[in-house]
This record gives sequence, C-alpha cells and structure tokens, in this order.
Amino acid sequence: MNWKNTTDRYGSLSIAMHWLMLLLLVGVYACINLRELFPRGSDLREGLKTWHVMLGLAVLALVFVRLAIRWLGAPPRIQPQPALWQRRLAGLMHLALYVFMIAMPLLGWLTLSAAGKSIPFFGLSLPALMGADKALADSFKELHETIGTIGYYLIGLHAAAALFHHYMARDNTLLRMLPRRNRPA
Repeated sequence: MNWKNTTDRYGSLSIAMHWLMLLLLVGVYACINLRELFPRGSDLREGLKTWHVMLGLAVLALVFVRLAIRWLGAPPRIQPQPALWQRRLAGLMHLALYVFMIAMPLLGWLTLSAAGKSIPFFGLSLPALMGADKALADSFKELHETIGTIGYYLIGLHAAAALFHHYMARDNTLLRMLPRRNRPA
C-alpha cells in the first residue's frame, strides 16, 4: 500500500494515524472509566489514572503529526461527491475533532498543573504549565470532564456518519480510510 494519499484512497500513513488515534482515545476513556471500579487510593486506580494522563498526552503529541500529514497530502475524493452541505458539515466535524484532541489533553495538563500534581509521560515528568491554584484546578477539571462527555458524541457522530455514507449514501467515504486487504493472486 502506498504511504501517501492518492486521488482514491488515503495512504497507509494517514490510515495508520487515524486508527492509532482511535485506539489511544479508546484507551484514554477506558482508563478513566475503569478506575471507578477500584477503591480510592488503590494502586490499580492510581495506575489507570496515570495511564489516562499518559495516553491523553500521547494524543496531544500525535495530533500535530496527524495535522501535518493531513496538510501535506490532499484527501482522496469521495465518489459520488456528497452535497455541499454535507461536505461543510464534515469539515466542521473534523475541525471539532481536532480541537477536541488538542484541548482535552491541554486541559488535563492544566488541571494537574493547577492542582500541583506531577504530569507523568512514559517515564518523564513534564513541567507544570502554571503554578498551583486550587480554584482554577477545579474549574479546569470541570471543563475537562464536560468536554470529555461531548467527546463521546463527537466520536459517535463521526462513526455514524462514516456508516451512513457506506450503507445509505453508498459512497466511498469509509472505504478510503479502511486498510486494504491483500487479495490472493
């Protein structure tokens, strides 16, 4: 498979980054939700919280790689071409997803910074973005949680739109982002 986008399909680099970001987001949500199953202060609960932070910061790091890949290669065309309103709505959805993938980790980092906590990142301790301020930490945390809930809807709508295009509109929107299977000769 070609690593660069073509006029008909996303390249393997774009496809890999798309699905990697999904896996990271699933991991972020799974860690923060699964931690509720364990008692406060337990090693497993704290470990899941640490993984939530590290995976979230990985999203932040990789979203800029993803944006660079998107900027360097034109997206493949959709056939048949959707209506203008659908293309504009898709553009807004992609913008919202990118803002989400940047804002959420930054808000998490700001929350930990304002709470005076360490910011773990795969063996490193990242610097605080600001000094300790409990009231601000609480505000950042509330905003982080609210936008986190919105993220479920953004991701769900994105997936639903891809399925709509595949099964109802019968265009190639979804197929452009699926890894191509090797076909026997």
